[in-house]
Amino acid sequence: MAYEFILTERFEGVALITLDRPEKLNALSFPLVRELDEALTHYEADDEIKAVILTGAGDRAFSAGADIHEMAGLSAEELATRQEVRGHATWHVATFAKPLIGAINGLAYGGAALMSSTLDLRIGCERSAFRFLAASYGRVNSTWSLPLLVGLPKAKELLYTGRVVAADEAERIGLLNQVVPAAHLLDTCLEIGQMIAKNDARMVQGIKRLLHEEIGMGWRDRFNTEEDARATWLAAGHPREGFKDFLDRKGQAG
Repeated sequence: MAYEFILTERFEGVALITLDRPEKLNALSFPLVRELDEALTHYEADDEIKAVILTGAGDRAFSAGADIHEMAGLSAEELATRQEVRGHATWHVATFAKPLIGAINGLAYGGAALMSSTLDLRIGCERSAFRFLAASYGRVNSTWSLPLLVGLPKAKELLYTGRVVAADEAERIGLLNQVVPAAHLLDTCLEIGQMIAKNDARMVQGIKRLLHEEIGMGWRDRFNTEEDARATWLAAGHPREGFKDFLDRKGQAG
């Protein structure tokens, strides 16, 4: 499928989506957001793809966030209509059925910081930096996503101030899972994606669904939700199937 503002590639079990507006620091224009939503819908239905990596073109930015110049030229009615599209796409990224890995290759500001905070994993490099800028523009976002990563006190600090969070701090507070040299960033993300792809896709996606559905539940309720899933829609096969390789090796060793 051909796109104008994103690039897509396939590897063994893993797809790579690149936000491709490097001259605009990969700003999230409405057409780009629509294409991203379409690509995710496509990969969600593709059983060969077990994980998706999201990154930005060039070596400066993952994304500078919303395209302010584009927004400034729209009427209030047009902005409201397009915000519905953007809201749908944001929720789709957050609830995408398969693991989404962010290769945060540069700055992730504003709407891109929000997008990053909804991904399953974020791998950064020395160029990675975040700014949650909504309050500085008279807007609000990330109140529902950021506290899950960094905790409420730190989320308040970052959302109130809009300050830059560099890679080392981002890793320390949980905004990045790990930091690797920029030259190794995509290879690291691809390695992680393919580790995920080797596992039982139904269980990986089931774990993601459970983790999301259990947000805000009490500890006992989370236990009960998992037990219900194990007995119904996430039931496992017999241990002879799941541990076949292990049992075969033990049999051969014996």
